[in-house]
Amino acid sequence: MTQVTQQETVRGEAPQDKAFAPEYQGALGSLSVNASLTEVRARGIEELRAAEAAGDRSEMARCGLAVAEACRRLGRNEEADRAWKASYRAARSAEDVGAMAWALWSGGTLARQRGALPLAYRLLRLAAELGERGGDIVVRGYSLAGLAETGRIQGDYQAVGELHEKLLAEARRRGEARHTVWALEGIAQMHRNTGSYDKALALFEEAAKTAGRADDRRGRAWALRGIADVLSVRDGDTERALALLSEAEESCREMRLSSALAYNHKMRGNVLYRAGRYAEARENYALALAEFRAMDESRGTALSRLGLAKALARLGRAPAATVAELADLRRALGLLGLRHADDMIDRAATELGVGPVPQDVPPLSLGTEAALR
Repeated sequence: MTQVTQQETVRGEAPQDKAFAPEYQGALGSLSVNASLTEVRARGIEELRAAEAAGDRSEMARCGLAVAEACRRLGRNEEADRAWKASYRAARSAEDVGAMAWALWSGGTLARQRGALPLAYRLLRLAAELGERGGDIVVRGYSLAGLAETGRIQGDYQAVGELHEKLLAEARRRGEARHTVWALEGIAQMHRNTGSYDKALALFEEAAKTAGRADDRRGRAWALRGIADVLSVRDGDTERALALLSEAEESCREMRLSSALAYNHKMRGNVLYRAGRYAEARENYALALAEFRAMDESRGTALSRLGLAKALARLGRAPAATVAELADLRRALGLLGLRHADDMIDRAATELGVGPVPQDVPPLSLGTEAALR
């Protein structure tokens, strides 16, 4: 895709059927959606310096956006935070409403990734409003999608299910493959979480095929993770699930998708745990936990801790230590605003035959947490 075509797409023209990355703009508009994130970051910094030297504030904003998004996906959250804010300031000084919206979208997405859901809602709503005001339908759509995903993560399916379906219809109408894949995966995840495994599998498979046709390796990696999850929980097909996760991991590593890779490792832990392979599950949960902590991703950290606590309990950990960990996790998940936090903890306690798990406990100290492992 040429730079001109990319820029036209960002401004609202109908895209081609191949996946593209609208967050790569300006001098970076020709970058592929599958470009290595380390390459994107390096190119973004180089072009940002050139824009600064030229005094081009709009170009600074757009190059800074690419830097922010590359850093976020690489798990360099502090750098991502600085980059999106600098992008917004540059866009505001240039009175570039579209670039302001994209910067806020990036900040809202980072906030969701870090578990700051109220901040994510606030930034993404502002991004959607600015996108509409500036006539940029793509950033408006991405921002509404971000709001829908935040609600889905929070467990508010009733509120965001209709929005997912609406965004899917819009993406299909515009032929926007990458957003079509995102919406299919979101709807599939809600079906999976409510026990409609057949519907979930069909949607994840459609997402994988759509991503494959569009050459969207990132979207396909997430879809393969979803397929693996359903095959594991519905059919007990451990080996097929592990093979799909290995295929997805290859793409994550090649593109340096740090967050996606950590979630892949957590899912591998889930698959192994369901198969009764608790020692292997423990190793994968511990790996995912270290990866999430390194990138300060609160939700992934809490979910990996939960998986690790269950695996350790199966391997003979003292029930009192398991209860203490689950109690602390109830608090941590609740602070993230997850509506289903109590249900998750209560189900885990019942499954493991421990409990009851107390409410409103003080957080574990780092020393206590380490000792309980």
